Amino acid sequence: MAVFICFLFFLISSATACDRCVHQTKAAYFNKASALSSGACGYGSLALGFNSGQLAAGVASLYKDGAGCGACFQIRCKNTTLCTREGTTVILTDLNHNNQTDFVLSSRAFTAMAQKEMSQQILKLGIIDVEYKRVPCQYGNQNLAARVEESSQKPHYLAVKFLYQGGQTEIVGVDVAQVDSSNWGFMSRNHGAVWDTSRVPSGALQFRFVVTAGYDGKSVWAKHVLPADWKTGAIYDSGVQITDIAQEGCSPCDDGTW
Repeated sequence: MAVFICFLFFLISSATACDRCVHQTKAAYFNKASALSSGACGYGSLALGFNSGQLAAGVASLYKDGAGCGACFQIRCKNTTLCTREGTTVILTDLNHNNQTDFVLSSRAFTAMAQKEMSQQILKLGIIDVEYKRVPCQYGNQNLAARVEESSQKPHYLAVKFLYQGGQTEIVGVDVAQVDSSNWGFMSRNHGAVWDTSRVPSGALQFRFVVTAGYDGKSVWAKHVLPADWKTGAIYDSGVQITDIAQEGCSPCDDGTW
């Protein structure tokens, strides 16, 4: 148990970086949102349906080796003549390799920061000064879902990516077992939001997630996710949603000033 707690602490510590503080940076944009949908998180064309296409590629400190995939950020530009005070919310779907900006946004997200009738003006700038902070993702009545990847081959290999993760957390560990079994096996992060295993239990499958939550972390149990006859390309409702907000010792930014 002590080893598990130390391992859990290591995973959570490595996945947090004072996200909820307000950060100052620059942001650019892609002309086509499809550039972000084919990104490092592995969401593919599904990403185009996230958040009305308001997507972002984030630098490595935000991507977090894939743990940051699906994170939500409120971002606004600092040109008050062109932009609204509220800005917009984006979902991280890709890794930004350009260290000149923390974010590269979809053009829809980029223009969403603008005041009415200022969209073209903000696009002409190309790169703008922005500030951002992480915020909880909200999907209404949509539960966390699991999509079985086409590379899966029953019964030898299973790869799934997790979609619609709510709250302000990261999934840092995944276990899988046959429904009603306590014989759990761990999965590994293949890339981005995709987790896999070559030890696939038979029958219907349940998942157990280790997520950042509070100042430590918690386990979330989805008791019945994949049916025994799971199919590649199919998306399955986990029956649970994550609503926690990970707490970080980020003083002096804890006052939530925006």
